[in-house]
Amino acid sequence: MRLISKYVSAAVFIALIAGCTRSPYHTTNKVYRKQAKAFAARLKAQPEMTGNDSIKAPEYLVGTTNFTMRKPNFVIIHHTLQSSSEQTLMTFTLPRTEVSSHYLVGKDGTVYHLLNDYLRAHHAGVGKWGNVTDMNSCSIGIELDNNGAEPFAEAQIASLLSLLSRLKQDYNIPPANFIGHADFAPARKSDPSIFFPWKTLSEKGFGLWYSDTLKDVPAGFNARMALRVIGYDTRDTTAAIRAFRRHYMQDTGRQLAPADLNVLYDLMNKN
Repeated sequence: MRLISKYVSAAVFIALIAGCTRSPYHTTNKVYRKQAKAFAARLKAQPEMTGNDSIKAPEYLVGTTNFTMRKPNFVIIHHTLQSSSEQTLMTFTLPRTEVSSHYLVGKDGTVYHLLNDYLRAHHAGVGKWGNVTDMNSCSIGIELDNNGAEPFAEAQIASLLSLLSRLKQDYNIPPANFIGHADFAPARKSDPSIFFPWKTLSEKGFGLWYSDTLKDVPAGFNARMALRVIGYDTRDTTAAIRAFRRHYMQDTGRQLAPADLNVLYDLMNKN
């Protein structure tokens, strides 16, 4: 009996020690909570009733009853170009890097939710997709642990698809608004690389893909205009073509072949 009691006491002690183990991100988590609390305080503040010599202030506050929180309308997919999830987590928790993302999906399928979906992550940078130039303000960024020169792990893609399904449902994100970082910033970025399974995602409702049966392009077809209709920034046409080919042809060619034109024409008509 005394021996059983001894083992029970040891088990309780081990459980207490495990429960007290401090996260390696304890310090940065405190910073996260502090910043989130500061933003929450700003959201709680009432609209101002200030005036000046030119603007007359109202006699009383009138707060509208019709409002919601701003919501994301795009998902941007990245690869980390780093060697491990741990390295990327460190990058995202160092203030000097000034980069972040909402989610990181590891090779083993682990999903790290790094930032509230309604907050603005620093993941997209300078670029243009359609008329959107400030993508950080209207998107969710998802990083995939991948060095850019290797296929994506099955467990990783399975977790990504599950995550995308929730995001699409929660925020009613249109299928065409699931794009890659290189689509938004073709002159600067190449992620998520030619190995990314865009067709698989499209089959699940995330992103566009071309039809199995393609029509020939009509006479006078303007490929540059078609790229622009899809969303690409064509100020640097070569960069836009490379981004298009990386996404849909899964290579890094700089010129459009006849078969590419058929794909481009099909996608333009889907948009």
